Amino acid sequence: MAVDGPVVQVRGEAYREVPPELARFAVTATARDRDREATLTRLAERAAAIRVLLDGSGPAVARRETGDLRVRPETRRSGERVVAWHGSVTTTVTVTDFTALGELMLRLADQDQVEVAGPWWELRPDSPAHREARQAAIGDALVRAREYAEALGAQVTSLLELADAGPADRPMFARAAFAPGGGAGGGPPELELDPQPQTVQAAVQARFTISAPVLD
Repeated sequence: MAVDGPVVQVRGEAYREVPPELARFAVTATARDRDREATLTRLAERAAAIRVLLDGSGPAVARRETGDLRVRPETRRSGERVVAWHGSVTTTVTVTDFTALGELMLRLADQDQVEVAGPWWELRPDSPAHREARQAAIGDALVRAREYAEALGAQVTSLLELADAGPADRPMFARAAFAPGGGAGGGPPELELDPQPQTVQAAVQARFTISAPVLD
């Protein structure tokens, strides 16, 4: 496409730190026994106990997904004789109510042969923060184009092209550490979690036409 007049090309960027909207954590139940059937029975019972706790958590749990089921034999170094069976099943939990997050994770971690890992803080895929960052990047591109034009004694006259130029956002995560023992006075343990701000970035490439520069 033929362009009438000078063109300025700029990159617009935006960087924001916003509070997370979701927290995910993983809870894994394990079992071990010499008998395979006993291992599977214990694993099913522990997984069921986790489900009961999650069922009772109310609307705090937005989603849960069970996966990564593993059952494997333990053999002696020499030969294939099975000396024990190991089983594990992991459930990924998504929470929107952060005030209930620490208590829920501790209650799950207090179950027999259960491991809890997380949380990983995230934004929703359709979070308004992404749209706001993109709009801010466009505004930054326009400001830069005007600054270049003004330095030449010219004005921005039209937009020729606008395209995304930024990397995808990266979810931030933090590990929660569970201290042994109860709280003060022998009460239940407490865990305070500080949500980690999420970085939202956007960048665009833009080309504008400008009026004739004044170079004198």
